[in-house]
Amino acid sequence: MSDTLGRIGQIQSMLQQFSGTARAASTTAASTALSSAATSGSASDFASSLASALGVTVPTTGGTIANPGSVTGTDVATAAQKYLGVPYVFGGTDSTGMDCSGLVQTVYADLGIEVPRLVSGQMTIGTEVGSLAEAQPGDLIVTGGGAHILIYAGNNKVIHAPYPGRDVCIVEAYMTDADIDTIRRVIPEQTASTAAASLAASVSTATNGTDMLSAAFASFAKGSAS
Repeated sequence: MSDTLGRIGQIQSMLQQFSGTARAASTTAASTALSSAATSGSASDFASSLASALGVTVPTTGGTIANPGSVTGTDVATAAQKYLGVPYVFGGTDSTGMDCSGLVQTVYADLGIEVPRLVSGQMTIGTEVGSLAEAQPGDLIVTGGGAHILIYAGNNKVIHAPYPGRDVCIVEAYMTDADIDTIRRVIPEQTASTAAASLAASVSTATNGTDMLSAAFASFAKGSAS
């Protein structure tokens, strides 16, 4: 905690060096945010508090994503919906027809994320989610002993390519935890150090290139991660 407070003090000193009326307003807001986050010593709390004060957005990131910070689980669920009505075709991977794993691979590929072609590979990627109650949009739900895979769309709904004779559809999550082999989160949740580092870039842009502030955030993120 003492190390964190020390870093807060250093950043506050840097903020006080900003000049100009517009920057003075941002500095006051930033100092307030720094104080509110100081007690937790968390880079993620620090980032979110300062982001709120300065009116900037912290982008999210993912491990196998081509453009880090640009894709969320909600994006996955939204991308999947454009394939609603596509007929089930075993081995298919495009809008003329697709199977369950073909839908998953295609949707993630549309967002710049590489995943294996078959359920057997898709059910091992990312990190495991403990239960359906913890699922978030974009998570992959595997059932049938690895025979079927669905995309969680949020609000207890799933998107999938069911079987021959059916189309890609969005339905209520009909399975229970007892029916689920695994739930995989391909797009990881944001880490504390990533939050602080991402916010530094956002604040730097929002305040016309304040290199000192970016350096301060990088220092804070590094210290919090160690």
